[in-house]
Amino acid sequence: MGLRVQRVRTKTKKINSKSAISVVFVYLIPPGACGILNPSTIYANNEVSLAEVDIYGFDYDYTLALYSNALHSMIYNAARGFLVDHFKYPQGIRKYEYIPNFAARGLHYDIQKGLLMKIDAFHYIQPGTVYRGLSPVPDEEVLELYGGTFHIPLEQDSGFYGKGPRVKQFMDIFSIPEMTLMAVANDFFITNNIDYDPVHLYKDVTEAVGMVHLKGYMYKWIMQDLGKKYILRGEETDAVLHKLVDQGKKLFLITNSPFAFVDKGMTHMVGKNWREFFDVVIVQADKPHFFTDCVKPFRRLDCDGALRWDKIKSLEKGQIYKQGNLFDFLKLTGWRGTKVLYFGDHLYSDLADLTLRHGWRTAAIVPELEQETKIVSTSRYSTSLTWMQALTGLLEQLQTHQDPASKEVFQEWKKEREELRIIAKNLFNPQFGSIFRTCHNPTYFSRRLCRFSDLYMASLSCLLNYDSNFTFYPRRTPLQHEAPLWMDQLCTGCRKTPHLEEMSTIR
Repeated sequence: MGLRVQRVRTKTKKINSKSAISVVFVYLIPPGACGILNPSTIYANNEVSLAEVDIYGFDYDYTLALYSNALHSMIYNAARGFLVDHFKYPQGIRKYEYIPNFAARGLHYDIQKGLLMKIDAFHYIQPGTVYRGLSPVPDEEVLELYGGTFHIPLEQDSGFYGKGPRVKQFMDIFSIPEMTLMAVANDFFITNNIDYDPVHLYKDVTEAVGMVHLKGYMYKWIMQDLGKKYILRGEETDAVLHKLVDQGKKLFLITNSPFAFVDKGMTHMVGKNWREFFDVVIVQADKPHFFTDCVKPFRRLDCDGALRWDKIKSLEKGQIYKQGNLFDFLKLTGWRGTKVLYFGDHLYSDLADLTLRHGWRTAAIVPELEQETKIVSTSRYSTSLTWMQALTGLLEQLQTHQDPASKEVFQEWKKEREELRIIAKNLFNPQFGSIFRTCHNPTYFSRRLCRFSDLYMASLSCLLNYDSNFTFYPRRTPLQHEAPLWMDQLCTGCRKTPHLEEMSTIR
């Protein structure tokens, strides 16, 4: 950072003495890298005391069971096959292999325009993150396509469950191969100059990916190769369940997956007696409708997985139930409010209704968090971020000076800040950057994460680092009008604003 400070001092020689005084006396913050960010940390959006939690609920896929990225290429390949064989798309699409690091979770897709993009918490498209097929769309063209703005209106954007009339948000981890296939199919038609309707392509790709799940291909692959290829950290899931049961907690499972698939996976991770850990097990729940439907009754499955016809008057330990709805679940169990903590990976299907409608505590499993915290801990990222923050503070102050030399330096600093943004973005994903941040705002995904989850973590195993009475406290970061107390705020908030003393007399 010493070199950076010297660079600032050199540039300010171009500015008149009055300007230099206001620019040079800047407290550049030290690099933020502490090198001790632990990927096993649980982060809090809301204050949660585990001492008050008596009941722990879980989704299955990407919650109790974490999967390797090898599954993504399998889903992609099978869906690509359906697209060609079933929907009669050109054979040339088969030449496109899966691109592991192309897409990222939380992206939006404009169905009518065939554009994949990243949107921030304020419904603005992040410049440089719009893709048509596999090629980036210039910012100037994006502005033209959206009427001179980067803003996506609320009525067009994704709705409560991420499915708007024109724009869909991909929140599911399983949707990463779907986004890739969408981009690949668009790319084929564009590069070969073949006329096509993006709306038809979107529907066909979505249905092709859906067929992989409906026909049970994904379940078959995982069940055939549980430990060697697909399921990760099974022993840690086993440890978490043992710990909670030993502490006297009640456990339940609500998943959309079928019983045979869950039984195979849980037996692999926990053992044949896995059902003894859970007070209630519900499969094929049809979330998110499970949380809003008041009509669909529970059905019991026998030991062979066959449906029984008896009316369900209680939810008994050791039994397996299918379908049902949350209202009957609450009535039969009496489990309500903040004493319940439910874990899931899908912010809409798993968590939104529970926190907004029913007052449960919720915890999001975000596997990407492990890699993102490793990147944030690197000196390269922290140095880039630190200097970006410093430049932002310098730009804020220098903009009041309108002499030619000041304007020249101002433009140089703006250019350098943009270069640093690109460097920081590329550390995560060259196309779309971090799933949590745009240039300077939280992403749409990040805002929903804060809204729908009290806690979030990379995996369920993070619970092993905390005792049963631990209280999670969210960081109290200052609002924009509050006095900044943290180092990353000092660039812009603590220094004198030009003419502030003069303006203070105005009432």
